[in-house]
Amino acid sequence: MSQGSGQAAARPGSTMPRFRKATFEDVRASLAEGWADFRAEPLFGLFFGGIYAAGGLAMLYVLVRIGAPWMIIPLAIGFPLIAPFVAVGLYEISRRRAAGEPVSRAGVLAHVFRQRERQLGWMAFVVLFIFWVWIYQVRLLLALFLGFKSFSSLDAFLTIVTTTPEGFGFLAVGTLVGTVLAAILFSTTVMALPLLMEREVDFVTAMIASVAAVVAAPGPMLAFGAIVGAATLAALVPGFLGLLLVLPVFGHATWRLYARTVEPG
Repeated sequence: MSQGSGQAAARPGSTMPRFRKATFEDVRASLAEGWADFRAEPLFGLFFGGIYAAGGLAMLYVLVRIGAPWMIIPLAIGFPLIAPFVAVGLYEISRRRAAGEPVSRAGVLAHVFRQRERQLGWMAFVVLFIFWVWIYQVRLLLALFLGFKSFSSLDAFLTIVTTTPEGFGFLAVGTLVGTVLAAILFSTTVMALPLLMEREVDFVTAMIASVAAVVAAPGPMLAFGAIVGAATLAALVPGFLGLLLVLPVFGHATWRLYARTVEPG
């Protein structure tokens, strides 16, 4: 394909995976296909979504037990960072359905467990590092903006950050930093994770290819990321239970967008 096609090209003779330029129609179709995949295999979706929701509830329980329930807000915002790893099983379901292969519990779970022997495990370190950076910058901003404030409950924390100048500054800077980190993580993982599940490439190559795919079509790709991010944050509100639906639908949709834009390997 020519350079004028807008695809994320690699150096001649390299094994860099290549993606064609995504369009808004690709995004729309991927979301529709993701919903169709969930409706076709709802029990799988509820199972993987349930794992994620249970992790959120466990995190909330621990914070209450240690007397830091206010930390649930920054942790909940960063919690979706690990969603793509839970979604690996969903990628496999969508791949099997698209290929006309049978979708079985044993086959899907075996494929998920097989990923521990592949490059996908290294991506976990990248994601966890960014999650650690997020938590560190939250604590830093708390010290800078709210160092002389005290709060021992979630209600007290919300009151301070929404009624004081220091709280407004904390929210503004925290939102800006969080948006930058989210954009970096999205760009490096949105195509990398399904790519690593499907092909034998190293995680650095997968990350570079993912960023190239986003840079080639920033409008549609970032729109997809914004939709996923907004829906995921909304799903956290009802005690993480919204993730039972949001995670599987967007997990399937991510694979569908990947399959639509990746070139045959």
